[in-house]
Amino acid sequence: DVFREEAGARLARATSTDQPFLERLVMFWSNHFAISAAKGPAVRVQAGAFEREAIRPHVLGRFGDMLKAVEQHPAMLIYLDNAQSIGPGSRIGQNRGRGLNENLAREILELHTLGVDGGYSQADVTSFARIITGWTVFVEGNEPAKGMRVQGEMSPGRFVFAPNRHEPGVQTVLGKRYEDRGQETGEAVLADLVRHPATAKHIASKFARHFVAHSPPPALVERLAASFRKTEGDLAVLARTLAESVEAWEQPPLKVVPPYDFMVSMARGFGLETARRVPLVLRISAAIGQPLWAPPSPKGWPDDDDAWMGPSAVRERLRIAERAAREFDRDLDPRTAATSLFGDAISRETRLAIERAEAREQGFELLIMSPEFLRR
Repeated sequence: DVFREEAGARLARATSTDQPFLERLVMFWSNHFAISAAKGPAVRVQAGAFEREAIRPHVLGRFGDMLKAVEQHPAMLIYLDNAQSIGPGSRIGQNRGRGLNENLAREILELHTLGVDGGYSQADVTSFARIITGWTVFVEGNEPAKGMRVQGEMSPGRFVFAPNRHEPGVQTVLGKRYEDRGQETGEAVLADLVRHPATAKHIASKFARHFVAHSPPPALVERLAASFRKTEGDLAVLARTLAESVEAWEQPPLKVVPPYDFMVSMARGFGLETARRVPLVLRISAAIGQPLWAPPSPKGWPDDDDAWMGPSAVRERLRIAERAAREFDRDLDPRTAATSLFGDAISRETRLAIERAEAREQGFELLIMSPEFLRR
């Protein structure tokens, strides 16, 4: 199906790329703007397209462009229920008594931009939700197709602005008054959120927490935030600032590799062919806690250093290591592989454990379950 095809394409890029940092950035931003295929078929069928269309083109572009693409993508509009949100004072709202849904507005403020401590209020959430009423998805045979005036591409499954669903009137968000200009009003709020200092702080903190440590050095967070503010969200500069920061390289590898990345690491590190094994990879990733494009909430997957180190999760990884070790090229030696993968970074303890393994397969199992392989 479409989901499997998109998953296969993503896995192929991840396992064959010569730009792994770029793929890490795609995964980071995809998790920052989380949607879940578990919502139902309408999101599942678009989950891969969401990452490919709204995330990937902007990872080295501007945060504002990504933000707009994300919030107007049908997958996000359906996942956070804005496709069904109707202004109470709109024509449709008055005629049918259907009302406002605040989910998307709340998550934009709390998760996507300002952060939970970003200084917004419930009144800001409600006002913003009113502003983005009418941001919906064209469904042939349903609203807004039935005689409704719409702005946007009239093709099934695409974003459209439906004025007859839009709440009219002036709204205030974060102390600023916004005149009603239809679709453009919501876009103006998004642009202002990009420039808000709280957004820079929130993004910088999350970026450093993901790539460095759960409690990153404050100086690094401030440097990233300053970069974001100065460039108004240039994500290429943000990534470069991280890569050029001393703190990013001084921190020891603390973060446990998430399940999906663990599978990718094995494929890349040991030359495993994945093109015909996409369903197997997806099943295993789900079995050890991370079904693709299906995080448990709009917050996305956890990013704590030890988030993926529960007893059952470690046991399942060991079983995977045992199975994978039997499939490696017979000419590949675990001691050689360890040196090739980690060079001087491999610890004396890990090296000795591999050398003392009673069998070749056991040596690979020890390598896969080593701190060097499991943490980054």
